[in-house]
Amino acid sequence: MPSVLPDGEPVPEDGALPASALDSAGSRPLAFYLHVPYCATRCGYCDFNTYTATELRGSGGVLASRDNYAGTLAEEVRLARKVLGDDPRAVRTVFVGGGTPTLLAAEDLVRMLDAVRQEFGLADDAEVTTEANPESVDPAYLARLREGGFNRISFGMQSARRHVLSVLDRTHTPGRPEACVAEARAAGFDHVNLDLIYGTPGESDDDWRASLEAAVGAGPDHVSAYALIVEEGTQLARRIRRGEVPMTDDDVHADRYLIADEVLTAAGLHWYEVSNWAASDAARCLHNELYWRGADWWGAGPGAHSHVGGVRWWNAKHPGAYAAALAEGRSPGAGREVLGAEDRRVERILLELRLRDGVPLDLLREAGLAAARRALADGLLRPGPYRQGRAALTLRGRLLADAVVRDLVD
Repeated sequence: MPSVLPDGEPVPEDGALPASALDSAGSRPLAFYLHVPYCATRCGYCDFNTYTATELRGSGGVLASRDNYAGTLAEEVRLARKVLGDDPRAVRTVFVGGGTPTLLAAEDLVRMLDAVRQEFGLADDAEVTTEANPESVDPAYLARLREGGFNRISFGMQSARRHVLSVLDRTHTPGRPEACVAEARAAGFDHVNLDLIYGTPGESDDDWRASLEAAVGAGPDHVSAYALIVEEGTQLARRIRRGEVPMTDDDVHADRYLIADEVLTAAGLHWYEVSNWAASDAARCLHNELYWRGADWWGAGPGAHSHVGGVRWWNAKHPGAYAAALAEGRSPGAGREVLGAEDRRVERILLELRLRDGVPLDLLREAGLAAARRALADGLLRPGPYRQGRAALTLRGRLLADAVVRDLVD
């Protein structure tokens, strides 16, 4: 959850949506994102809407406490049921993110999931994921999550090198994320992801290869690899500005991406989205795919974003303000926007081009089609490999995806 919220129009106190947002809702999947905003410490690169205990002390009082957070979030799930009315859809995916969700007791995460299950029901094949810090789980914790209905887990590994983890202010021990994969498998999790970051100041190509090899050696069926983005206002940005650590450049990021694709593909993990590789279609993160394909999702928690039928809204950032709104019977929504047809067309191009299936050509206008033909000639695009009438990124196109999409939306 980004720490800066956009402007927008006010959200009604009861959270009501325009009637147009619920038109044809039954034809779209419904997902829930549950945000847990707590962290034990703040990582130097992180710009997400998260809070340590020190940052919350004296700010929001008991309302901001993580001790009663599961009950507070369940109140928003009940609000969602009222807003969506008699919507018959069972929830297709639930994703618990943060922050560090596993700072909460396993019972709290199950309680949050139970709120979704009780109010909406879960699809028979629902994907239920939580993010986890490797140092905040053990076999008993993982077993309770699995018993409670979680079937997918994502561990924040970031790197296998201690000096790289130190620059990122990550506190877990090298080797612990790999051990977590085995513990999650033993607990019965169907799917396990490891998150990696490349381009950390001071990281070498050899460091990155070692991280990739450690990750695939642990046996997850999904790996996410993201380029480090240095956000203004973070501790890492300040350190770079003071010259304490070097900054990598786009060429380094490109080289690291190519290494990632090489190592992961050789290990039997194949890309399906620019930053994600999976061992099979079943191992892909369906929750994120629903985002990329413009489905409906309700984001519960401080700063969480939602999207239903072309209406996007976002909650109050601070846990105290969020909890206070719900305690008073009000929506915690801080602002919203109603997307027009052109907004939705552009978003589809931006998001679907990142996928292996590519973007439908009928979304492109004349200038965009001309740009697509140029990109095809330049080796940046190819015909969609799985569906006719689509254009998909090549490997080189993935390195230049932002530039390609800028041309296509014209």
